[in-house]
Amino acid sequence: MNKKDKNSFSVFEHQTLKVGHVYDDVLFKEEHRNAMELFYGKGLPYYNLIHKGVQFNEHVGVLQLGKLVIEVLPKADRYGKKSEWRDILVSMLKTVGAFDTKAPTQSQLKLKSNFILDLYFELYLKKLEYLLHKGLIKKYRKTEGNSSALKGALAFGKHIQNNIVHQERFYIKHTIYDQQHQLHLILYKALLLLKRINNNVHLNSRIGALLLNFPEMPDIKVTDATFERLPLNRKSQDYKNALEIARLLLLNYHPDVSKGQNDVLALMFDMNMLWEKFIYVCLRKNAYKGYSVKAQSSKYFWQPEKGYRSSIKPDIVITCNNTNFILDTKWKNISGKNPSPDDLRQLYVYHSYYDAQKVALVYPGKEGINKGRYYETMGSLISEKECSVITIETNKQIKDWQEVIFNKLIVNWLGLNKHTLTNN
Repeated sequence: MNKKDKNSFSVFEHQTLKVGHVYDDVLFKEEHRNAMELFYGKGLPYYNLIHKGVQFNEHVGVLQLGKLVIEVLPKADRYGKKSEWRDILVSMLKTVGAFDTKAPTQSQLKLKSNFILDLYFELYLKKLEYLLHKGLIKKYRKTEGNSSALKGALAFGKHIQNNIVHQERFYIKHTIYDQQHQLHLILYKALLLLKRINNNVHLNSRIGALLLNFPEMPDIKVTDATFERLPLNRKSQDYKNALEIARLLLLNYHPDVSKGQNDVLALMFDMNMLWEKFIYVCLRKNAYKGYSVKAQSSKYFWQPEKGYRSSIKPDIVITCNNTNFILDTKWKNISGKNPSPDDLRQLYVYHSYYDAQKVALVYPGKEGINKGRYYETMGSLISEKECSVITIETNKQIKDWQEVIFNKLIVNWLGLNKHTLTNN
């Protein structure tokens, strides 16, 4: 952490912040806690309020409140520096596709603190610079208004209403071919947001240059539906990554409508979901013919007399020779202890409903596979239903980590030899 930067600090998931305490040379003030209280429960389920402080939960990422930036890092054990856990988090995000594969590396960034936030900002600017250099695409749009020349169709009713004393004007409807369309409206709005919330002085000149060169656009209201309806085609495919970052920024920005001093930007990720997707992508990436990997495979579980059915969704289903194997991922370090009864019961249900040969809980932690079996129903005999506890140690070397995950789950647990299987 740059000690000259007094507006940002890093903490770990589940850590508590107390008013009056110093974190990375930054004083956590009452006004900071008040800003977090103001937005608590308004789409920000990332922390809980406590007396004179807040406590983070399993969400990690970056939370910006006005000029204050709090970086929340994962931590599966008591060891490791913040820089190492930051590298692990960014590696996981890149693996699951949260960053474009051509994102700038850490050495390319101008400021190393608040790495995740800077990474998103710099990547967005890089995408916009590329689009401007290549040339912004144009589209046809319909417009209407007064004109000194009669072109297009005359809107007779509005012409009489607006130009009864200005006979030199024509109120017309016509089509324009220009750069003012939905894609650019969104990108421009996100660029203006970046100008407002950016605290990295090294990015200011690039933001200013883009605002000078990007055509000025009218403001629009942006919601989830705005992005769902975007008409991307072959011509506009280069806009995809920039729009994804714009969506992340715009939909996770919460303006302070009362004072305008504590706007909130929350780029936060649920570590349980990230861990699940990371394991899934690692298995898919190294998949060989002979087995398949599916995520969130749903089955109906309960049907009420009235209302909707309920379903169950194991995290990962591996199928080999028509036999199912279930993985349920949990981002917590159980430190050699038994899993919770609820987790074990959940796996017992998966065993039955998916007719699985084996099931397993996958945690981060010291390497190991602890095999276990369920008891027979209403008896004292051990059944054939196997439920293992698999722990996988974290590694900031992402390629090595992915290889370990593959070997641990596919080779060691399932007993499949990748050297005898044919690569897809």
